[in-house]
Amino acid sequence: MLVKKENTNFQFHECLREIDHPVCLFSYAVIVFFGSPQFLGSKQALVLPPSTIFYLLDCSSSHNVRGFPVASRLGDNKVAANTIVFPQFDILSGDSAHSDHYFIHSNKSKKAQGCFNDSTSAVSKKIAKEWKILEKGLPDSIYVRVYEQRIDLLRAVIIGAAGTPYHDGLFFLDIVLPSDYPNQPPKVYYHAHGLCLNPNLYSNGTVCLSLIHTWTGRGVELWTPAKSTILQLLVSVQGLVLNSKPYFNEPGREVGLYSKAERWTKKSMAYNEEVFISSCKTMLYNLRKAPKGFESFVVEHFRARGDFILAAIRAYINGDATVGQYQECVSASLSSVPVSSKFKANLEKMHLDLRSAFHGIDTSPPKMKKLPLEGRREEKEATSDAVKSRSSAKESKQGISSRILKVLKKIFE
Repeated sequence: MLVKKENTNFQFHECLREIDHPVCLFSYAVIVFFGSPQFLGSKQALVLPPSTIFYLLDCSSSHNVRGFPVASRLGDNKVAANTIVFPQFDILSGDSAHSDHYFIHSNKSKKAQGCFNDSTSAVSKKIAKEWKILEKGLPDSIYVRVYEQRIDLLRAVIIGAAGTPYHDGLFFLDIVLPSDYPNQPPKVYYHAHGLCLNPNLYSNGTVCLSLIHTWTGRGVELWTPAKSTILQLLVSVQGLVLNSKPYFNEPGREVGLYSKAERWTKKSMAYNEEVFISSCKTMLYNLRKAPKGFESFVVEHFRARGDFILAAIRAYINGDATVGQYQECVSASLSSVPVSSKFKANLEKMHLDLRSAFHGIDTSPPKMKKLPLEGRREEKEATSDAVKSRSSAKESKQGISSRILKVLKKIFE
């Protein structure tokens, strides 16, 4: 069995520098900033359900909806003008919203339920702050859903970054908070589908990370109740786990990260090839049955990125680029990249399967309607320019106010 984790022999900033991954620098900045007491502030949660508290903390200021502008694909690389905004953070309502969550049967004791249902408890107040941090601080490639009826559960998806063998893939995490949170770290389950595409992500869904105490660590590598956050956890997975050279995440291989020996480069590239094939298989699993709360997101993501993914696979087949390094509108390398017969055969199959799956997606422009995940917030039809400029402060505040009133009405009925 693989036993891995982030290399505890390096200081955090050294690890980011050596991994040479563009997301890492951002991840480090987010972890340091949003984990600081200065950011958390001194606001106290009101005596209301945590889902309401989250919005009340900021209802007096402007609120911009940050989301994923998804372009519809029309034929060959023609992009529709219409876009759908999928908010990066949202609260889902109803028991069915989390019915497929891996940890749905956790925290069922009366003591645990009391902690999460009592808005005056320390746990509820801490979760309200966590929601606030996530709403304000999520990087563009991470999306989170929380649940009004189960504030102890979260679901997140990380989009694989360019320059890595995970590019354009979707990687889902189910998270549960313990009843004594934040004294103990959250538990995390990765939607692996039986595939192992990283030394830190087991085929059974285990996430091996010092931060959540599933691997050894020391000092800042471990969960610190006063400082550690869910945002820190997510960007750690994004920047330190799903990096450009995951082969070296395996303990004992870190020496190869600094070595100029060709054998280490070959091993790393071969591992990236295996990872990319597993990532493609994961795309197929997500398209066949997307996790609840992200159905529209999965469809629109692959509607927008499908052509690029297929073009990248074709480039890897032809030896025009190494895995993760394909770029549109860039001429093929003069020196062809060696492609093994096994890798080429696997790529051909993935190209065929993904092309069929992508073509099965409705290619007509998406209808602009109230998003199922944002059913409680009024969204008007937006052009791509409007998405970039985002909603006006006035419109956003009206949407938030309406949502708060609905929840308050429900509370006092």
